Amino acid sequence: MALIGTPLQPFKATAFKAGKFVDVTDADVKGKWAVFFFYPADFTFVCPTELEDLADIYPTLQKMDVEVYSVSTDTHFCHKAWHDTSPAIGKINYYMLGDQNHALSNQFGVLREGVGLADRATFVLDPEGVIQLVEITPEGVGRNAAELLRKVKAAQYWASHPGEVCPAKWEEGAETLAPSLDLVGKI
Repeated sequence: MALIGTPLQPFKATAFKAGKFVDVTDADVKGKWAVFFFYPADFTFVCPTELEDLADIYPTLQKMDVEVYSVSTDTHFCHKAWHDTSPAIGKINYYMLGDQNHALSNQFGVLREGVGLADRATFVLDPEGVIQLVEITPEGVGRNAAELLRKVKAAQYWASHPGEVCPAKWEEGAETLAPSLDLVGKI
């Protein structure tokens, strides 16, 4: 499984984005923050609710210099068909990567053996392509885009403010902590 601190490995995949098929490589990902949002399959039940939720915050993520790559083991053709027929998926403006060869699902360690589907998993990578956040939930438990947004803000803050850390439930503008001997045993 891809863990925090693991660098993105070389890959090439085709995505559906903005009405077109586009090739995406690891080189395209680097240089800005990235969210890899794995889900089991197109035309299912929990997946469209999560992807629509993510579509709603995508403009905010873009303003934060974050790109989103949703990934399932379906093809880019299947992503287009789903985008064209589902009102929820029709809202998506981020990349929908096809991973029918399982290269990305294997690289991130989320392919379910013997099933051929990816787990429900989120990875946040920094601009150098290094994993900074990981969340994996069981198939029946959907993720919350607002919480993902909060975590990305915290990761970006932490990366740009050495010596500070973001406590539980930290929101943008809230106080952070500066780890030191003075804080030991006082929180």
